[in-house]
Amino acid sequence: MMLVGNEQKVYILDKAEGNAAQINGHPAWGAVYDIASQQTELMDVATNVFCASGMHLPNGSFVTFGGNQAVGVGGNSTGAFNSDYGDYDGRQAIRILDPCTGDVASQGAQCAWYDNATFIAMQKQRWYSAAEPLGDGSIAIIGGFVNGGYINRNFPNTDPEFEGGAAEPTYEFFPSKGPATTMQFMITTSGLNSYALAYTLASGNMFLQANFSTIIWNPLTNVETPLPNMPGNVIRVYPASGANAMMPLTPANNYTQTILFCGGSDMPDASWGDYSFPAINTWDYPASADCQQMTPEPADGSQPQYVQDDDLPGGGRTMGQFILLPDGTMLIVNGGLNGTAGYAQATGQTPTFGQMGFGESLASGPQLTPAIYDPRKPSGSRWSQAGLSTAQFPRLYHSSAILLPDASVLIAGSNPNVDVNTSTVFPTTYTAEKFYPPYFASTRPVPQGVPTNISYGGPYFNVTVPASSYSGNANDAASNTTVMLMRPGFTTHAMNMGQRALQLNNTYTVNSDGSYVLHVSQAPNNPNILTPGPVFVFVVVKGIPSNGTLAIVGNGQIGTQPTADMAALPDPVRLDNVSGSGTGSSGGSGSSSSSSSGSSSHTGVIVGGIVAALAVLGVAGAVVGICLQRRRRAAASSNSSSSKNAAAQARYAGAAGGAGMAGMGMRQAAGRGSEGDFVPLQHADAWNASTASLNGGGMTTPYKDAGSPTPGAGGRGDYDPYYEREQR
Repeated sequence: MMLVGNEQKVYILDKAEGNAAQINGHPAWGAVYDIASQQTELMDVATNVFCASGMHLPNGSFVTFGGNQAVGVGGNSTGAFNSDYGDYDGRQAIRILDPCTGDVASQGAQCAWYDNATFIAMQKQRWYSAAEPLGDGSIAIIGGFVNGGYINRNFPNTDPEFEGGAAEPTYEFFPSKGPATTMQFMITTSGLNSYALAYTLASGNMFLQANFSTIIWNPLTNVETPLPNMPGNVIRVYPASGANAMMPLTPANNYTQTILFCGGSDMPDASWGDYSFPAINTWDYPASADCQQMTPEPADGSQPQYVQDDDLPGGGRTMGQFILLPDGTMLIVNGGLNGTAGYAQATGQTPTFGQMGFGESLASGPQLTPAIYDPRKPSGSRWSQAGLSTAQFPRLYHSSAILLPDASVLIAGSNPNVDVNTSTVFPTTYTAEKFYPPYFASTRPVPQGVPTNISYGGPYFNVTVPASSYSGNANDAASNTTVMLMRPGFTTHAMNMGQRALQLNNTYTVNSDGSYVLHVSQAPNNPNILTPGPVFVFVVVKGIPSNGTLAIVGNGQIGTQPTADMAALPDPVRLDNVSGSGTGSSGGSGSSSSSSSGSSSHTGVIVGGIVAALAVLGVAGAVVGICLQRRRRAAASSNSSSSKNAAAQARYAGAAGGAGMAGMGMRQAAGRGSEGDFVPLQHADAWNASTASLNGGGMTTPYKDAGSPTPGAGGRGDYDPYYEREQR
C-alpha cells in the first residue's frame, strides 16, 4: 500500500509478516520515504493492515480501514494478538496519518500513524472493504470479509448474506452517520465483492460494481438502482483484479464521469472455488483483454450502458493497474497474462503444494510491458506500447503503483506468498522501480503563482508561465497549456482508491517577454465531481507537465462545502512574434525501468519501501531499491522449485544480517547524456501544510464513531486527531 502524503513523502504499508527490519522489537510493516533525500524511516503500526482500504480526508490527512486478524509465522491467524510478529487484529481498525514535511530524521510522534482501537474503531470487522468519499468529505466503508481466504464464500453458496459468519454485507461511514446497515448489493454479489469498485457521481449517488453486477447507490437512503451487468460476465474486482479508473474530467467532456474497466477474468462461476482456493489451476486460465466503459449518469438522461472499448494490447491482464497521468492519458502497468490475484498451496485440480506450478502464486506470465491509453483518440487507436520498454521485475499479487509529484510513477511490491519467501518462483520483492512516461524532456515548465487552496467555484486565479519554461511560438504554447488537478489516491491490490484527474478551465494572456499568464477557473462548483481533499496541481505545456504543487480542494473540513458561481474568464490575448527561451522539449518515448549500464544511462538506487536484505545494483543491506533507469527510443518488444516458508524465512533472516531501513544516495551522471535518457528532476519547494481544521462545519467532534469505545477517565469521548497529536 502506498500514498503520497505531500511533495516530499511517500508512505508505505505492508502486511504483517517476517520482514527483517525491526521496530520496537517486532518486524516493521510501515515506512515513510523522503523523495528528495532518498532516505527512509521505519514507522510503527500496531494492527495488521493486510488488505485494508484507505482514503484521503479533506484536510490532507489519510485514513485506512480494517485489515486482517493478527498473524504469525506462515500467515497463521491467531485472533487478537500475535507474539511472533507483534501485530494486533486490524479488522476494526481506523488508522489516521497526518503527513509531515521536512527532514526525515526530525520527524516525531506527530508524523506517526494513529492506530488505537480504544479511541477509534469501526463498528464492524472488515477485510477487503471498499472506501469512497462523499461530497462532504465523509467516507462510505462498504462490505468486506470478517475472515476468509481466496474468495468470500462457501461452495455451494447457500448463505449469500453472511457466508457462515465470514462475510460482512453492511456499510458504515466515517465519521459515523449511524449504525452499520445491510446492503443488498453485497448479498447479490456474494463471494466476488472484495474491494467493490466505488465511484462518487455528480448527483451525489455512487456507482458500484462487483461480481458481474452494477448499480447506482444512494449512500444516504440505501436505495439501489440496477444497471446492466458487466458484458461477458468478466469479473473486475479482487481476485480477478481488472484495472479500473475514472477517465480524466475535462471542460471538453463537460466533466462527464466515465469509468474504464480493462482486464480481469471471465472464469466460470464454478471455477472460483471458495475460501480455501480456486477450483481450477488459475495460472493456466488466460486473463481477459476486454475493456468496457460506462457513463453512469449520461447528460441526455438516457439509460446507462456498457460500451465496448479497445482491447488491451499484448494480451489479457489480471492485476493490471491504471495510473492517471497529467497529460490526460492513462498508464497501465503490472499484472499477469494468466490467472488471478491471491495465493494458495493447493487448488481443486492440484492437491499438494509440491505440485503447484508457480509456488503459491495463482497467476503466471508477468506482463512486463506497460501500455498507455489516450481517451481523446478514436476507437481502435487508443492504446499504444510504442517506445515503452519492459520492466525488470514481475509485479503480481501485492504490487502497487502511484503517481509522484515529479509526474513519474513509483512501482513497488509483488508477494504472492503467505509470508516472506525470497526463493520461490515469484518471490517477495523488495526492489521498486520508477516509470518515466513519454512526456519527460529537458525543459519542464516552472510555473509561478500556483495556489495551494482550490475552491468550488468563485474568482479565477492567475498562474505565470515564464519564457524559460518552453520553446517555440508563445501563442502555440499558451493555447496548448492545461492545468490539471491530480489525485494519486490510496493504492493497494492493483487499484487506486480515490484517484482522479480533473482539468481546470483556463484562458491566457501572452506577454512581450515570452511569458504568459494563465487565467484559471476554480474547481467545478459541485463537490461530488471532485470530493474535498488533497490534489497535486500540474501545469502542462504542450503535453509536458511541471512538478506538482500540493493543494487542498475545498475548505479542509468534513461537512457541506462552500460553493460559488464560476467566474467568467477573460478572452485569450495573443501576441505574434514572441517565443519561449527554453531548450528543446519534445516528449519522446517512455520506459519502465530495467537494469542498464553505459554512459547514456542515468541510473541509481534509492530506498522506497519496507525492509530488504537484497543487494541492488551492488548496494547491500538496503531496504527496497528503486532503479531510476533510462528509457529506450525503440519499443521493447517460468516453473521453478518452491520452498517451505520456514526454510525461506530462515535463509532470508540470515541474509539480512540484521539490516534495517537504510538510506542510499542517488548516483547521477553530471551531464544530460543522450536524448534517450531520463534526467531525474528537481522537486518543488516544501508545501506549507494547510491549517484548515476538521472541526468546522458545525462538527465539534468529527471523529466520534457510534461503535467506538469511550476512553477512560480523563480521556475524550470522541477522537480528534489534532487534539491527540498535541497530546503526543
